[in-house]
Amino acid sequence: MKKLYDLGEMPPTGAIPDHMYASVIRQDRFGPPEHAFRTEIVDVPPLGRDQVLVYVMAAGINYNNVWAALGHPVDVIDARQRAGAPEDFHIGGSECSGIVWAVGDGVRTLRVGDHVVVSSAVWDESAVDIRDGADPIASTTQRAWGYETNYGAFAQFAPVYEYQCVPKPERLSWTEAAAFMLTGATAYRQLTGWHPNVVRPGDPVLVWGGAGGLGSMAIQIAQVCGGLPVAVVSNPDRAEYCRKLGAQGVINRTDFTHWGRLPDIGDTAAFDEWLNEVRRFGRKYWEELGEMRSPAVVLEHTGQQTLPTSLYLCDNAGMVVICGGTTGYHGDVDLRFLWMRQKRLQGSHFANRRQCRELTELVAHGYVDPCLGHVADFADIGQVHQIMRDNRHPAGNLAVRVNAMADRE
Repeated sequence: MKKLYDLGEMPPTGAIPDHMYASVIRQDRFGPPEHAFRTEIVDVPPLGRDQVLVYVMAAGINYNNVWAALGHPVDVIDARQRAGAPEDFHIGGSECSGIVWAVGDGVRTLRVGDHVVVSSAVWDESAVDIRDGADPIASTTQRAWGYETNYGAFAQFAPVYEYQCVPKPERLSWTEAAAFMLTGATAYRQLTGWHPNVVRPGDPVLVWGGAGGLGSMAIQIAQVCGGLPVAVVSNPDRAEYCRKLGAQGVINRTDFTHWGRLPDIGDTAAFDEWLNEVRRFGRKYWEELGEMRSPAVVLEHTGQQTLPTSLYLCDNAGMVVICGGTTGYHGDVDLRFLWMRQKRLQGSHFANRRQCRELTELVAHGYVDPCLGHVADFADIGQVHQIMRDNRHPAGNLAVRVNAMADRE
């Protein structure tokens, strides 16, 4: 057996080489992703208890490794080293598809040769809060795999926990299977996981960034639940994309000017100007929905630029559920709209194992499409993250081939 195999060159089944190719970030390269990522040869990491080694066929692209490349807002390498990790590099990638190549101690449900999709979060199953009944994704031990942890999907092999793996839907290519889990499971938990504010038949829903990976999954999931999604986009092409996915209506955010932080409530003129514009946005929402009803659920991830609008527009006793802050982390809230109208502002982060499996079943049976918008090669990992950072990426989800040399391999 060789010590190193080329990308796409499959070792003997179950044989683990000493080294592997990986797309690596180092601190002296922090900056634009197109320069931060470099292909290097590194050691194949050992397996821990309850882990399997996955021969990675394809990997999804997500914004968290734009942050990793920049070294901002968190230097993930420094954070891990301060916690005792020895590695001076970062191998990212928070979702993938692949083949179980080796099985560690304690693994009971997976076998060498299984085709799997790998989910995006890890936790300590022996943690006190989990043993006391906490949802594992809310555990204090929860971390984003391939961002907060090392040895993610951007390598020939990846060590992952047994609970991260779900069966790969047979109807999907490797690249399709690699790109739906992070955005899809996140949207699924946002829309179905926060009782009693879950999407029910006939519920109006507002989806920010409707043509992106998260938004494209949210539109479909809302529909599966019987909801009426209205998407917000930035141009006519993306509007048409959302309509084809099944959006009830679409709003072009460039037609409005009130984005950003709330004016000071003492500045009457500025606050009135903001209020007039947000009400105009609300009228457009009614027009696209086809009736004068406010959204029961607002799916947020943009944060600073949009949260004031989301909270104002949300229905009485409705919910704004947020999983990110891509436009900034300062979320202004006029508390009058929150308490007097009894609305809910709910944080949400990825999904638990059950939710990942339920989302995968929807994909496997064709109710939710992975919305794969672009596929690139392993050497282009940095460039794909760059176009994502520059907001030049195609609609839908993005993936890169790792060991899969063709989409249907």
